[in-house]
Order: sequence, then C-alpha cells, then structure tokens
Amino acid sequence: MRPNSKALKHRSLQDTEKEFGGSLGAVCIPIFLPLTVLFLICVSQSPEASVLQWPPPLPSTGQLWEPLAPVLLLGWIALHALLYMVPLGKVSEGLVLRDGTRLKYPINGFHGLCISGVVLMLLLGLGAPLGYLFELLLPLAVCAIAVSFLFSIYLYIRSFWAPSHTLALGGNTGNPLYDFFIGRELNPRIGNFDLKYFCELRPGLIGWVLINFGMLMKEVELRGSPSLAMILVNGFQLLYVADALWNEEAVLTTMDIVHDGFGFMLVFGDLAWVPFTYGLQAAFLVMHPQALSSLGASTIVVLNGIGYYIFRKSNSQKNQFRRDPTHPSVARLETIATATGKRLLVSGWWGLVRHPNYLGDLLMALAWSLPCGKTYSLDQSGGLSVSQIRVFIHRAAGMAKNNEIILQI
Repeated sequence: MRPNSKALKHRSLQDTEKEFGGSLGAVCIPIFLPLTVLFLICVSQSPEASVLQWPPPLPSTGQLWEPLAPVLLLGWIALHALLYMVPLGKVSEGLVLRDGTRLKYPINGFHGLCISGVVLMLLLGLGAPLGYLFELLLPLAVCAIAVSFLFSIYLYIRSFWAPSHTLALGGNTGNPLYDFFIGRELNPRIGNFDLKYFCELRPGLIGWVLINFGMLMKEVELRGSPSLAMILVNGFQLLYVADALWNEEAVLTTMDIVHDGFGFMLVFGDLAWVPFTYGLQAAFLVMHPQALSSLGASTIVVLNGIGYYIFRKSNSQKNQFRRDPTHPSVARLETIATATGKRLLVSGWWGLVRHPNYLGDLLMALAWSLPCGKTYSLDQSGGLSVSQIRVFIHRAAGMAKNNEIILQI
C-alpha cells in the first residue's frame, strides 16, 4: 500500500532513522577517517608504498606541522570565497524547499578554476617553488582536518538559531554526536553566501588540482621533466574537476544540496578527503616513477574516455529529469514511483545498470590508477600498493552514501 503523501509531507523533523552506523558511526568515522587520510599520504610517500607494510610508516611530530601550511590553506579558502562573490557567470535557482521557496546560487565555479590557473602560472613565472607542496602535503592535510572540525563545530552551534524549516530532516535527531556528524542545518548561509554550496565545489575540488600540479612540479625538480604517467594523472583529474565546474548548475539537484545537512561528514569530505586522497596517484608517482609504453598510455586514455562518456551522459540525463521531467529528452523515459511519491528513471542510461554514473566513475578511477603500475616494492615482496587501493578509496568515498557520491553531479 502506498504511504499517505500528506503524512510524509508533515512528518516530524525529529527523524529517528540514522545512517552510517548511527551514534557509533558518528563517533568512529570522525576519528578514523582523518587518520586514514594521514596514513595514506604517508604510505604514498614511503619507499614500499604498501598499506600492508609493518610497522606502518608513521610521521614524526615535525613532519605534521609547518607554520606555512595554515597560512596557505586559509589563504586558499579566502581566495575562493572572494572569487565566489565576484559577479561572474549567471545566478541559478535551486530546487523548491519545504517552505516553497528557492535559493539562488552563483554559477561561477569554472571562472574560479580558470582564475586559479592564471594565478598558478603567474606564480610559476615568478619562480615560486610549487614543488614544495609535496613536502607540505602532511601539514596541509593536518590543517584541513583541523579546519574541518572547527568549522563543523561552528555549523552545529549556529544551527540552534536557525528556523525549524531550514533544518535537515536527517540531521535533527536530538543526538548531539550524530547531528554534529550529519549536519543539522540544510543550507547554512551568511547573508547570500551559501557555506555548503561554496565548500562543495570550490576550495577542496580546485585544491585537488593545485596539489596535483605541485606533485608534477616536484617531479620536474627531481627528474627534469614530468613523466607520461604524471601527465596522464594530472590531465584526467583536471578533466574531472573542470567537468564538475562546467556543469556546476547540476549540483543543485544532488542529494548533498537537496537533502543532506551540512555537518562534519560533508565538511571533512569537501575540505580534506577529496583534495588529499583523490590525488594520491600524483603523490605516489613523485617517489615511485613508472614507465608507460605508448600502447599502454593509449589504452588508459581510451578507458578514461569511455568512463567519462558514461559518467557525463548518465548524469546529464538524471539532472535533466530532476529539473524538468517533461523535457523532450527525458519525457518518454520509463519511471517507477518511490515510497516518498517521487519517481526514479528505469530506462535510458538508467535502464542499463542501476547506477551508470557510478560505473563511469569507477572506470575513470581505474584509469587514474593504472599509470601508477600494479605494485611497487623495493624488495619485490608484493603487497597492496597505494595505487591499487585508489580505486577502492574512490568507491568507498563515493558509494558510502546510498544515492549520491560527494562529487557527483
């Protein structure tokens, strides 16, 4: 029997259904995920580069802190906050909220990426040692983790002054630990500055590109020129980021924006997890150069192209359906009704596999990892290398959420 739609519409904000292991997950994940980020960076820079090596590569206190790191991180965030407010590009409306209103968002993330590129080229021309980002990787990650905790505390405290209709259904359970993790407020704003939307596609995502470029420049310092493997990794991941920002408007229909509160889960994912784990291949290649044949490189390029095509086409179809199900490109597609009264696509790309966007995502993640080789061990003892686990990291970060991945658009 179909649930009463009015009852669903007027259900209490005190939603008792908990995700990610409930209270236990809300305690464990904020502890273990930051440690995982630091561990993986250490592994990628260690001689063996194996997650199974024992004892694991543990950094010294001096390796975790560098006074320049917080200056660079906060300066980077401030730069993109400024670019966010620059009146470039159009302004788009989000989906209808519970109170019947729509929020407005600046669609200028791609402009921010381009301006960031110009700034990088200017710094490069002035002789800035961009390769030093390799040495700063751990201190920057530590600072990003600290900022994630502090920012999440601010978001949790300010949510108690927010009107009830602006709270996220899933993040208002009354359990402080869980609500801190999931996020109480759906769209926290300072004036017209949307904090969640800003973090979703700006400092962390573009920061990922910056870190990759820093790894490339470190390789140039060490070997005189970037390797083909490093060029492929940088090129593939730049395409992914540029695509996300070029199609920035599509993020307004994702679960991150529409459904999820803005708490530690998304803050940490945006500011720490994405820039410091999604680019592990580049960090790995600095210390562990790999030789690629022309045939091997061509095959990897084709694989990434196929993954990108599936990823972009399926996501575009989904976004068009969410925005306007009567549009000619999606009007004839088959759908099924859900318990909440919404409809899901079951034909077109979404009739081929359950999540074609995830399929494309995974194919691209594999293409990003293949330039790193199969294994790397100085004593040839084997073991899982950081390049092998990269695909699984990408999948875990993306598919832990049932409906959307962090970067999905």
